[in-house]
Amino acid sequence: MDIVNGKSEEVISFFSALGKMLDNIQLALKNRASNDNRLLTSKEVCKLLCISPRTLQEWRNTGKIPFIKIGGKVLYRRKDIESLFI
Repeated sequence: MDIVNGKSEEVISFFSALGKMLDNIQLALKNRASNDNRLLTSKEVCKLLCISPRTLQEWRNTGKIPFIKIGGKVLYRRKDIESLFI
């Protein structure tokens, strides 16, 4: 039976892979935070909130949900949608 210590190739390889994985997780979390400014379509918002397009339209009409129009297309800021849950 081989004794595994801190100088063995297996241990060094394991910790190297673990370090890369942690770097990727940190990058993903950083990117997620910057995605708060992403714009969502009506379809994406309906799916996210589990509501019908008609309900979403009613919420727009009554001012319950903030939205913007770009070139006639209705879009929603992700951070505005997420703030509905807070």
